[in-house]
Amino acid sequence: METLQIILFIALFIVMALSMFFRMIPALIALPVMAFVIPLIGGVSINDTVQLVIGQGALKLHNAYTVALFGSMLSILLQKTKVAESFIKKGAELSGDNPWVIAVIMLCLITMLFTTLGGLGAIIMVATVVLPIMSSVGIGSMTVVGIFLIGISMGGTLNAGNWALYIDVMQLPLDQIRSFALIMFTLTFITAIVYVTVQLYRDGHELRLKRIILTTITIFALVGSGAYLYFHLPATVQATIGNFVSTLGVAFKYASAALVAFLFAMSLVRLVRGRRNQDAEIYWTAYFTPIIPLFLILVFSMNFIAAFICGLVYGFVSTYKKGSLNRFIQSILEGGGVVMPAVVLMLGIGMLLNAIMGPGGEWAVSHPEGWPVLNLLQPLMARIIPQNELYFVLVFGLAAPLALYRGPLNVWGMGYGLAAIFLASGMNPAAVMGLLMAVGPVQGISDPTNTHNVWLANEMQLDVQKVLWNTIPYTWILAIIALVVAAGLFM
Repeated sequence: METLQIILFIALFIVMALSMFFRMIPALIALPVMAFVIPLIGGVSINDTVQLVIGQGALKLHNAYTVALFGSMLSILLQKTKVAESFIKKGAELSGDNPWVIAVIMLCLITMLFTTLGGLGAIIMVATVVLPIMSSVGIGSMTVVGIFLIGISMGGTLNAGNWALYIDVMQLPLDQIRSFALIMFTLTFITAIVYVTVQLYRDGHELRLKRIILTTITIFALVGSGAYLYFHLPATVQATIGNFVSTLGVAFKYASAALVAFLFAMSLVRLVRGRRNQDAEIYWTAYFTPIIPLFLILVFSMNFIAAFICGLVYGFVSTYKKGSLNRFIQSILEGGGVVMPAVVLMLGIGMLLNAIMGPGGEWAVSHPEGWPVLNLLQPLMARIIPQNELYFVLVFGLAAPLALYRGPLNVWGMGYGLAAIFLASGMNPAAVMGLLMAVGPVQGISDPTNTHNVWLANEMQLDVQKVLWNTIPYTWILAIIALVVAAGLFM
């Protein structure tokens, strides 16, 4: 019976994944269908499937799609007030006419921010600023999305918060984790440069390859040497630098509070003085609208939704003229409609997560034997543990796409459960870390079930499956190269 169930699981996953991959069935239908059928195959009652998987699963990502709703409202307000259009024009004037340089600068900026940031709210905030700038210099929508996704992935590689699992669960020393993370960062950076260059060529831009190579080497040398020197400084020196940065951070916090207060005050002054001149150009304080929420989140750790609301209020005040209230209400209503495809897809993602990992909560407490679906799949995963370097690279290299669609190698699907099985079976913890980090870009950049992929594709008016098609050749090759390195170091 268990063998038949496993065969049905695999068949369902392959059929539905291929159907989405080849765009025969949209993901917003395929994901709920998978979420409904998977528990039934695993032996879950139809009542639990409907209530715990479909019902509770639809609410699992409520924070993500609520943030997306407010972010969309702010985006529409910026469009209706012509702030976005003017921002794009000025961004194009200031950034010059070299799309490759702009793309690489934006890639580095995104990477730097997401070494500390995380979550859909932060992505929306950064994207509100970065996407128009890249679009203004003629970079194609697909390329813009790909650059942003790669930047998020690179930043996440160096995000120390993401290393906690390897330290706490796998008992790995920080130096070992940090060293491989730097290797992954280097490999991803090289992949990113190749991606930017190829995509801009496909977009029709003329490229100067010698200058690109020289610039790439310079950036890599600066970033690599800086990271190497910092991580190899004595602990006392690192602590001194950390204290100095903390002091600067406190000063910056007070300065930021003063700046935000000043901008609000200037907008209010403009509101009082400018009511008579309804045809006035966009006031300079309005250009800070997309940055205000980002400031509040980064500097003051404000709740994402609260920061969006502050941004909406600031945008309303700084752009006020006759008819602004109606425009504001229209932005709120239209913002919900624009982002609704992404919200519906997030509903399906939450259902699929519950279908594979279980609903948790009271159900997990009353069923110590575990979720039936996970219990069935874990023994299967335990059988594919590699015993040598070649087997490690071949198996996980070919299986890297299983990080997509919440598959077995997806850390937001079954990945952590699979890691626990590998550890319990005696696999080297460092090799497990190398495996998860190596296939991480496949999941983080290419997976259509990521909320950030869904939102970015929706924002740039792209099919999220096309983003998969566009990025998977790069992320798959990157995963194989990283697995080769991991095998050499840890197997």
